[in-house]
Amino acid sequence: MMKSIYVGNLPFSASEDEIRDLFAEHGEVKEVRMISDRETGRPRGFGFVRMEPAEADAAIEALNGTEMGGRTLRINEAQDRKPAGGGGGPRRSW
Repeated sequence: MMKSIYVGNLPFSASEDEIRDLFAEHGEVKEVRMISDRETGRPRGFGFVRMEPAEADAAIEALNGTEMGGRTLRINEAQDRKPAGGGGGPRRSW
């Protein structure tokens, strides 16, 4: 099973190929996904990389805190998104 890695604080100029090359030093990169703003299409400065678990752990250890484009990267194991709790609940009528 693949492990998903969160890659944060990316320079907005970073490309998927640059991220793939950075992580490829630590193993085979299965997927790179850069996150963009839905409305503007501009990069949001973070993304995700998928790798084999042992390789992912090595990449996280080696790359967290390194610099790219003058920015310190934050790299850790991606957490599953928790369901958004929208202030639902019963509506009150006064």
